[in-house]
Amino acid sequence: MTSTQDPPETNPGTALPQAARSFEDRAARIRRRLERLIGIAATEGNMLVPLRNGDEIFAAMLAGIRSAEHTVDMMTFVYWKGDIAREFAQALAERARQGIRVRLLLDGFGSRLIEKDQLEAMERAGVQVAWFRKPLHLSPFKQNHRCHRKVLVVDEHTAFTGGVGIAQEWCGDARNENEWRDTHVQVRGPAVDGIAAAFAQNWAECHENLFDDRDRFVEHRPQGDAVVQVVRGSASFGWQDMQTLIRVGLESAEERFRLATAYFSPDAYFIELLCATARRGVEVEILLPGPHTDKRVCQLAGQRYYEDLTACGVKIFQYQPTMMHAKVITVDHVLSLIGSTNFNRRSLDHDEEVMLAVLDEGFTASLDRHFDEDLDVSERISAARWKKRSLVQRAREAAVIPIRRYL
Repeated sequence: MTSTQDPPETNPGTALPQAARSFEDRAARIRRRLERLIGIAATEGNMLVPLRNGDEIFAAMLAGIRSAEHTVDMMTFVYWKGDIAREFAQALAERARQGIRVRLLLDGFGSRLIEKDQLEAMERAGVQVAWFRKPLHLSPFKQNHRCHRKVLVVDEHTAFTGGVGIAQEWCGDARNENEWRDTHVQVRGPAVDGIAAAFAQNWAECHENLFDDRDRFVEHRPQGDAVVQVVRGSASFGWQDMQTLIRVGLESAEERFRLATAYFSPDAYFIELLCATARRGVEVEILLPGPHTDKRVCQLAGQRYYEDLTACGVKIFQYQPTMMHAKVITVDHVLSLIGSTNFNRRSLDHDEEVMLAVLDEGFTASLDRHFDEDLDVSERISAARWKKRSLVQRAREAAVIPIRRYL
């Protein structure tokens, strides 16, 4: 798809019916909005492969590392313990021993549980390990701003990003409460540069060498038909690009807005924006963790808004089999947003994040199909029943109000 002159803008509520415009027309309109309002050009000629749950995600990432011939750059928020953590450590160390330049960037808080023997083994093999803002080494202000990005770039031509961390919790295929549900994506094409830049931005803060003679700065050849804009969110004050990205998705939606997120605790502005989207006739569906959430306090912060949201017509579902950790948005069968960003104050206000805005009909259809399958094993929140929830539940929701901005 190539960019054309932007059609005259209309109010989202008075836009032409979706059926009256082709996918190309609708995609071109959203593309120009994103490019103009965020200031980042989208790239054409990309190929994306959605990866669902640990069995698919880890196999693809490990295959990528083991096939590396020049460079491996990896960053993650979570690097914990277990067989999969050791398998990644061994794969990275093996590549380093073969003379491949391997860099690993770990968040100082999220990866604090990494096994020390695995860390030492990687460093002995030649893996360059850097830590992003280790606690106790920083001012209290900086400690609250973490690197939540998940990035793997192999030989400058293949990249991975999404929601998965390196820990046993993500292994398997969401078959039970011990196997988390998550989504990652493999990318080839020009969009790899944007993902690599997300790594480079945080590496530059932690290491004196930004690049070396192993970096070839290769040109990208077209690999597919997907148009991709890579958006980086960084800890700051005021409005951020990640908030603009989601706002454009909500305000551009004409038929359906779908959100799957592990942690749902937005501010009042985004709650009202969700309600406004539903009130103008858009089907708004939100998929959240259910009984197996790993952060109950964050769940309570979001539940405080369920009554307002359901009253506006927003449909809320809670995933039942296990922890639902994916971060995916789809809009009108046209736009997909996928990456590390949750729909909470921490992701939108405090943390380093990366998100892909994807305009590709087949890719979006795949994510929508996964969403449908997730709904089959989820329970919808009943507006009438939620309104009658207990005083104890209401008290728990109220108790987290003072810390909501940090969740």
